[in-house]
Amino acid sequence: MARSSICFAECPKKTGLPREVVKWLQTLDLAFYPKNVRRDFSSGYLVAQIFSHYYPRDFSLHSYDRGTSLSAKQWNWSQIERSLEKRNLYLKKEAIDGTIHCKPGAAELLVLEVYTILTKGRVSDVEGPEPDFTDEEYQNLLPSLARSTASKAIKNNLTATEIKAAPDISTNQRKAENILRRHLEHKAAERILNPGRFKVKPKRSHPAPHNLVPQSQMDKCSDTCSPEGNTLKLWSSPAWSRASVSFKEIKVRQPAKHSLVNY
Repeated sequence: MARSSICFAECPKKTGLPREVVKWLQTLDLAFYPKNVRRDFSSGYLVAQIFSHYYPRDFSLHSYDRGTSLSAKQWNWSQIERSLEKRNLYLKKEAIDGTIHCKPGAAELLVLEVYTILTKGRVSDVEGPEPDFTDEEYQNLLPSLARSTASKAIKNNLTATEIKAAPDISTNQRKAENILRRHLEHKAAERILNPGRFKVKPKRSHPAPHNLVPQSQMDKCSDTCSPEGNTLKLWSSPAWSRASVSFKEIKVRQPAKHSLVNY
């Protein structure tokens, strides 16, 4: 029992990276294995260590900080960018910023870029559009009742380090407005797909489902329609007194206490 528990404790967690990239990382003599890709690659120290195996003269690990503060992350990534620029190699600025602020999907995309640059290979099992570094994919997996509210969406997609790195109020306000606009668009689409949950009432221009004339009655009346005025008389259940059906419009008259409603 003790041996099995030790093996289970040492098993790496799911990294979110393709199998061939995981095997490539295991061949490198890294300081520690990245069990949490979003957290472990944010400081930039592991990325510098990966590049040091291929370009040891350009990447001296003693000049990199192993800390996790925002200043340590910015210092490490600035050195990485300067060292890569000497060899005309570049990483996407959006992926670097997203990795620093632990955005969803940013670290995975950056590791794939590093793998492509160093091995000249391409990952075959990566499909789909490029991630937008938001929690939209995760929110779509949740049921409707468990999804984030507007305030929670802003908190999830606008991190504290991101605000600290760019303390400009107008910039952060625009970011929050974009997150809120995307959240409201998803809510509007959800109201259309699931109107029962939001208790959406039909508009006056659209007939309510319980007021529609049954299709069986429409089929019976199609044979008895008057060719002169294109109208016919319907006698339905006792709840309805009379219905005048036309090819252009349907006028339903409810009991005397209700007014005439056009559908």
